Amino acid sequence: MPSITGRYVIVFNGEIYNHSALRAQLEKEGRAPNWRGHSDTEVLLAGFDAWGIERTLQQSIGMFAIAVWDVQSCTLVLARDRMGEKPLYYGWQGQGAGAVFLFGSELKALRAHPMFHASIDRHALALYLRHNYVPAPRSIYEGIRKLEPGCMLTLGMGQSEPVITRYWSALEKVLEGSAGRHQVCNPEQAIDQLESLLKSAVSQQMMADVPLGAFLSGGIDSSTIVALMQAQSSRPVKTFTIGFHEKGYNEAEHAKAVARHLGTDHTELYISPEQAMAVIPSLPRIYDEPFSDSSQIPTYLVSQLARQHVTVSLSGDAGDELFSGYTRYGMTASMWSKLERLPLPLRKILASSITSLSPAAWNALLGWLPRMWGRIGDKLHKGAGVLPSASVDELYHGLVSHWADPAQVVIGGVEPQTLLTGLMPDLEGLEPVERMMVLDMLTYLPDDILTKVDRAAMAVTLESRVPMLDHRVVEFAWQLPQSLKQRDGVGKWILRQVLYRHVPQALIDRPKMGFGIPLDSWLRGPLRDWAEALLDESRLREEGYLRPEPIRRKWLEHQSGVRNWAYHLWDILMFQAWLEENK
Repeated sequence: MPSITGRYVIVFNGEIYNHSALRAQLEKEGRAPNWRGHSDTEVLLAGFDAWGIERTLQQSIGMFAIAVWDVQSCTLVLARDRMGEKPLYYGWQGQGAGAVFLFGSELKALRAHPMFHASIDRHALALYLRHNYVPAPRSIYEGIRKLEPGCMLTLGMGQSEPVITRYWSALEKVLEGSAGRHQVCNPEQAIDQLESLLKSAVSQQMMADVPLGAFLSGGIDSSTIVALMQAQSSRPVKTFTIGFHEKGYNEAEHAKAVARHLGTDHTELYISPEQAMAVIPSLPRIYDEPFSDSSQIPTYLVSQLARQHVTVSLSGDAGDELFSGYTRYGMTASMWSKLERLPLPLRKILASSITSLSPAAWNALLGWLPRMWGRIGDKLHKGAGVLPSASVDELYHGLVSHWADPAQVVIGGVEPQTLLTGLMPDLEGLEPVERMMVLDMLTYLPDDILTKVDRAAMAVTLESRVPMLDHRVVEFAWQLPQSLKQRDGVGKWILRQVLYRHVPQALIDRPKMGFGIPLDSWLRGPLRDWAEALLDESRLREEGYLRPEPIRRKWLEHQSGVRNWAYHLWDILMFQAWLEENK
């Protein structure tokens, strides 16, 4: 779409939730054009003409990937939303005068260009095996990058290197917020303020000229969003959940109880293993680059269910990163407070002692522990791997890693530094748990959680919106002291207080359950032949990306039941399936 003046031409994926307010502001200032329609795209263009691109983005609330051509200066500007809800890839292909600069929302769009000949980036592949996603700004292809959240890229005619600037920085907002915490009001006022901000964000994101609903798991985050939607709706909100017949993976009963209390128009679908596994062949096409968070499967299925009834769906994502919800935060901090008292040489001896017994032997020895501890042997071995950590940051990095030494698996792959290692920002003054939350917000949230939801939803033409990522909510969350987020070992304290105003505590308080699938048993059963074909030793050698020995060893140990290597193997399988799809 061109602007009224003809100076700017835009390609835009996303939604600007406050476009009506921006339209009114332009009119008030006497800088509005003769409007041709009612779209947010037209408002953006009018804002560019009146205020410039950067100021317009700073005033916009929404999720977006934008490309703007400035006809006057012959300059391309790419921009991505503050928290990274929408993807944006870019990079040069070809050599010399014939090179072309490509950009798009999907790698498959770039691959369609005749000049696209990028090789697989083996260093990015090593990072993928560490994290189960390829961290920004890298992509799986050499020379193709992801624009990072909150960034603008500018490229003029004749320029070889684009200039990247930040129009909004999550890290800056964290540091500003933590520095000004003495200004925060008392707990009751803080709860009121959070509820007001969330209600405003939810209200804006409920504006739609198509059918709208919400994902509901029955947990804190999604229940809060649905409660605030229902409180502002004159009719029952449409809510959706999927259930599994496997007891340890089923949240549908909890979601149904919350829906009943709130009076939503609730739809649930119980999924068989066969229905879930039928999604697997589509995953490489849906996710476009290797991605192996196995909750991608139920996420796709709940998106598919919602799309049968609505076109837009709100979700509760980001509550864990903003309000200290992951149990691993408290666990890591507690572990570090004990570990740092022990001299490093002693910790190394302890690690060696733990690994001298196999996980199976530990399981047999400690079989009397409650079932909630799961496979205690695997957990002890993972713990032994991080005992020699030199800092709480290093400990956390180890605990959230999949493959501990990916460079030993990827042929020619050296693991580059990331925000979690050598490029870590200065987080001086933050408590250990807060440091973990910041790093997750900058990496895991955009590169895993938001990627998972966006791609799954887009694959079924469903638009997913995330009210907790309204930047006003994010900024307020980082102004709160940790004591309002975590109390008596329970996370998300302040968010719970907002929710308890709408839903009885008894319906909500229960151990946190992940949105997962019984992957370990599937790989020993119905997925075994499919996996065996992708992990075939001769195939791995012929392809030349991965060393077969450590992979085959884990595969055989998993099949025998000696170890649970489901997550490590899923990383390899998703790369192999992606490679097959994109040869």
